[in-house]
Amino acid sequence: MSGSMRVGDCEVGAGRPLAVICGPCMAESLALCLEVGEAIKAACDELGLTYIFKASFDKANRSSIHTPRGPGLERGVEILAGCKERLGVPVTTDLHDPGQAAPVAEVADLLQIPAFLCRQTDLLAAAASTGRAVNAKKGQFMSPGEMSNVVTKLRESGADERSVMLTERGTFFGYHRLVNDFIGVVDLMELGVPVCFDATHSTQQPGGQGQASGGRPDRAAALACAAVSVGVSALFIETHPEPEKALSDGASMLPLDQALALLPRLARLHEAVRSG
Repeated sequence: MSGSMRVGDCEVGAGRPLAVICGPCMAESLALCLEVGEAIKAACDELGLTYIFKASFDKANRSSIHTPRGPGLERGVEILAGCKERLGVPVTTDLHDPGQAAPVAEVADLLQIPAFLCRQTDLLAAAASTGRAVNAKKGQFMSPGEMSNVVTKLRESGADERSVMLTERGTFFGYHRLVNDFIGVVDLMELGVPVCFDATHSTQQPGGQGQASGGRPDRAAALACAAVSVGVSALFIETHPEPEKALSDGASMLPLDQALALLPRLARLHEAVRSG
């Protein structure tokens, strides 16, 4: 089934603690990132979970050209560096252009490939060539089996056997929302790399607010529990102290208090799955 990988000083994958990739959608400020990161890290430490901090410096695939995009590359990398130093955990962020790979890899331990860009050969090759671990999100338009080509591109571009992860984040079909295929999640696990499940983006209603995506974050906990029950190695959760005031993805992020309340359930489920 799924393999294992190294992210910074942490091991993620089969037989390892559940990894939680979590933070605000956008790196709005260092203060916000630290508020979220410190709370999630404390909970993960208590529960024996692996924590990887996440925030985006550029939201390049928004519905509207007028939507806030974030602090940009230079300031964004500074914020990530501050979080890495203060929290003492690996950090991750998403890339949208091959030229971003090298400067981001100076700080980020895990480079994230957005779902819409998972077939972009130049982007995959640039990320793999940095020597950092890479997390490629499965395109909403792709079957699990097709993601084997993404893994091959990464490995033939320099990523070693223990530096690739795939993330499921929902498929474009159904009734005005994304639909998650848990048979497909297990199929992804059979590609031999750790599999992550994106619990909050999976609740999105793409373009559901006209110039922005809507969401059903009240359903994120159910999806996260289902994913852990089938044996995923990691969960991706975006959270914010006040989602209604967030500059990006406020409609799908979990309030911070709800994310903290969910983690003990996920830890118990993961332990039950591991113990058989």
